[in-house]
Amino acid sequence: MLIITGFFSSILALIFYKLSINVIKLRRKYKISLGSSKKHRDLEQAIRAHGNMSEFLPIGLILLACLEVNHIPKIIVFICGLFFLVGRYLHATSFLKEEINSSHRVLGMKITHWSIVLMAILNIITVLVRLIL
Repeated sequence: MLIITGFFSSILALIFYKLSINVIKLRRKYKISLGSSKKHRDLEQAIRAHGNMSEFLPIGLILLACLEVNHIPKIIVFICGLFFLVGRYLHATSFLKEEINSSHRVLGMKITHWSIVLMAILNIITVLVRLIL
């Protein structure tokens, strides 16, 4: 049972939904069905915030699920999920203001990248240990 992954997936899905709604509202406002026409910075920001979230969610959640399925201690899985969530949250919210909050954006990406690297390393170690034993 993937309880921890389900928990973090659900919170991240709500953030993803909010980012989707932002894009939809701005597309309606500017009557743009495809792309951003590069004239509307707020629409471009919304599209990239949503796009970036959709680019990172799959790998992060797959790695988290693998940790959980491979019986890594729950506290470690939870901490990895929390770091991934915080990274994605900071990055996403950095785009929600008129001016991008660069410090939140950079911090969010750093936390996201480090959480992905940590989860990947933990999964690799787990597989190698199980193959050896």
